[in-house]
Amino acid sequence: MTTPPAIDPTATPSWTVGDVTVHRIDEILLPPATGPWLLPGATPGVVDQQGWLRPHFADDEGFLNIDSHSFAFTVDGVRVLVDTGIGNDKERANPAWHRLNTGYLQRLGAAGFPPDRIDLVILTHLHADHVGWNTHQVNGEWVPTFRNARYVTSRVEREFWSGYDMEEARRQMFRDSVIPVEEAGLLDLVDVPAEGVEAVPGLRLIPTPGHTPGHIAVELTSRGETAVITGDCVHHPVQLAHPEIGACVDIEPERSETSRRTLLASLAGTDTLLLGTHFAPPTAGRVVTHEGAYRLSPVPADSH
Repeated sequence: MTTPPAIDPTATPSWTVGDVTVHRIDEILLPPATGPWLLPGATPGVVDQQGWLRPHFADDEGFLNIDSHSFAFTVDGVRVLVDTGIGNDKERANPAWHRLNTGYLQRLGAAGFPPDRIDLVILTHLHADHVGWNTHQVNGEWVPTFRNARYVTSRVEREFWSGYDMEEARRQMFRDSVIPVEEAGLLDLVDVPAEGVEAVPGLRLIPTPGHTPGHIAVELTSRGETAVITGDCVHHPVQLAHPEIGACVDIEPERSETSRRTLLASLAGTDTLLLGTHFAPPTAGRVVTHEGAYRLSPVPADSH
């Protein structure tokens, strides 16, 4: 099986949306086994039918290329980070996430977003690979990484997990990556109505429930241009061709499919840039209709 290229530690891929530059902050490339586990319906046979997935989004054997990264940008003077990846030194049941040691914070700083300068952290949902850098370890304690930021997630999301009978691995994730932020008084819970809600001017939270009950996508608008950050409403571009393919960890699979279809239908044929939270490079593109569904027309990043 072919191995996707390693992350270039010197590159900071970015896209321009009006006056806003959106930076992709790389964490790790996830192993090939991630695809069959996460999206079991995306079999090699299904992938083979979509030639446009190669070479960027799938390898020659039909394995999906999947990344972990965040997006950072400044809008209306507010320095924003969307999702915080897996994190370093975390005890995780998934071997691909366990006790990582990556240069994520260095890459974040190199892009012009040192942790102390982040104003707003948006969490699309509260899964381990989206909240990990919420905290880092100092003298054996987990403390907020972005100490001057407000962390924001959906009220529905946090309240769902508060009443959920968690397995130990998930309890551990909340202990090391969510509760320390709450105890520091930095977590804000936001009501997200059907039409979405403005977080700051030019930045809107959009409800895309199903993967988790309070899952949100993020819409950025500047000077008439728009981008949408998927979170886990769409894990991989193969789901554009097959919106019915869901993730094994979707809490409400049918609702997740509905959210995905609604989002893709709203973007198809528009100039809106779709930025995939787990999409391998080139990561971004425009949604176009294709064979009764959709495909991604890639928009390559600039690297600085």
